[in-house]
Amino acid sequence: MAARAQARRTRENVMTITRLTAVVFCSVVAAFAQLAPVAAQDWPSRPVHILVGFGAGGGTDVAARILAEGLSEALGQQFTVENRPGAGGTIAGGMAAKAPKDGYNLLAISMGHSVSAVMVKQVPYDPLNDFAPVGIFTNSAFVVAVAKNSPATDIKSLVEYVNKQSGKLNYSTVGLGSTQHLIAEHLRQRTSMNAQAVSYRTSGEVVSALLRGDTAFAIELYHSIRGQVDSGDLRLIAVATPNRWPGVENVPTLAESGVPGIAYLGWYGLVFPAGTPQPIVDKLHKTMKDVLSKDAVKKRLEGAGALANLSSPAEFRKVIESDIKGFQEVAKTAGLEAK
Repeated sequence: MAARAQARRTRENVMTITRLTAVVFCSVVAAFAQLAPVAAQDWPSRPVHILVGFGAGGGTDVAARILAEGLSEALGQQFTVENRPGAGGTIAGGMAAKAPKDGYNLLAISMGHSVSAVMVKQVPYDPLNDFAPVGIFTNSAFVVAVAKNSPATDIKSLVEYVNKQSGKLNYSTVGLGSTQHLIAEHLRQRTSMNAQAVSYRTSGEVVSALLRGDTAFAIELYHSIRGQVDSGDLRLIAVATPNRWPGVENVPTLAESGVPGIAYLGWYGLVFPAGTPQPIVDKLHKTMKDVLSKDAVKKRLEGAGALANLSSPAEFRKVIESDIKGFQEVAKTAGLEAK
């Protein structure tokens, strides 16, 4: 009898503890659910830090600073840009991936983020899973350029000109393993062009090599060489974008030039460290949309050779993933190894 009573009391105690545990668990979940909107509502309450993995004055830096000014004005807190160049942007990427997940640490990245995932041997982060994409906020154009006195007037004549020289003519690029290098290599593969990469440190050196006749062509960001194009020193024979590019609508795409399957739309975007509260990500995305809708911001980006164009976080992630896969295929075919 006493044993049965003891068993009954034990069951009752277990049920009581279970009910209390459930109540506490629900209370904790509710508390966290309430904290997230509050965090987003109060964010940002202090300056927000944007890391850029390339030097001042480069495309990523200029685009990030234009956006940062607009965000500072819209949200009432300073969005400050810090340059940490080196190792194809992976130094800054490593810092950002390990930064606190509180909404005050951002990383501005470009298509180079996907290239580095392929061409840098020891990347100190997972290029997809260590970041929370906010959105691509602007696009840029890669172009195929030749010197003003080049006999090449289009892609077909460029291939003929290069191949007639039996490997004596090459192409200039900013750094082996760069975005420009891999796009040029993709073009070479698709056209069976007998040309190899000659690496230079800056876009200025790439241009000088073209003008001296040291190289036959280069693939560069349009805004990096627009001055020389406008002056007539360089001539564009194709754009590598999916569609013709505003301002140079007379220049055909590679697909229109008889090289289908090559289309690269340059981009710049913002990411948080993975684990940053989603309401903060959503709030920044909404603010970016408002900022990029302003004519003054659009004009400043256009002046830097970029077009305002906001993607969703999910679209951004797909772009990074697709670019990594595409560049892996190009590098494998070319026999290029990560360094």
